[in-house]
Amino acid sequence: MKGKIKVRELLRLGLPILMYLPIYGIWFTLLEKRRFSHYALIHTTLDDKIPFCEVFIIPYLLWFLYVSGTVLYFLFNMEVEDYYKCFMFLVTGMTLFLLISTVFPNMHQLRPEVFPRDNVFTRMIATLYKTDTPTNLWPSIHVYNSLGAMIAVRHSKRIKKAGKIFSDILGVSIILSTMFIKQHSVYDVLTAFFMAIIFYLVFYHSTVVESFCKKREEKLAFRYE
Repeated sequence: MKGKIKVRELLRLGLPILMYLPIYGIWFTLLEKRRFSHYALIHTTLDDKIPFCEVFIIPYLLWFLYVSGTVLYFLFNMEVEDYYKCFMFLVTGMTLFLLISTVFPNMHQLRPEVFPRDNVFTRMIATLYKTDTPTNLWPSIHVYNSLGAMIAVRHSKRIKKAGKIFSDILGVSIILSTMFIKQHSVYDVLTAFFMAIIFYLVFYHSTVVESFCKKREEKLAFRYE
């Protein structure tokens, strides 16, 4: 009986993810395929001083596993508060990113015309460049979502110290990777930090969110009694 209840609750908790991902995917795909008449060029002088370092393609690609793995960890462990706070943090930032990209099309010209070396990492980056256009970059969702995962892990009571340290190292590596493989400008990164600070205060220091999470936890506990 408890097994059936857990499956039902997992579906209930996971429903917002199942509903949001198609919306985000379709919206983002339309933005990538659409060609706007004008794109704002994102660039800072610091961008030119950051060297191209192809090995950072590894943490860059680990982002997909890191962020999704963090959310799913809280979901499958029924960590209701951590799950909802992390989910709301991520979804709010991702939606704001889509809105910004829609009304303020942006791009950069940071990618090297010729790779300084030929190796497995540069070939991986070449493949990435072909599939991911240098448009719709601001603020960096790679950075924002990494910060969201780092914050969620840091706030978790279940995850041990070693897990939190590993999360921090991976998160920082991912953030640095966005600049070292020339996927994002320093400006994209800094604005992602600014946005993360705002939504951290909204979702992790809000009585409204705390009340919502507490009610969801109480409902879950009641069903298990």
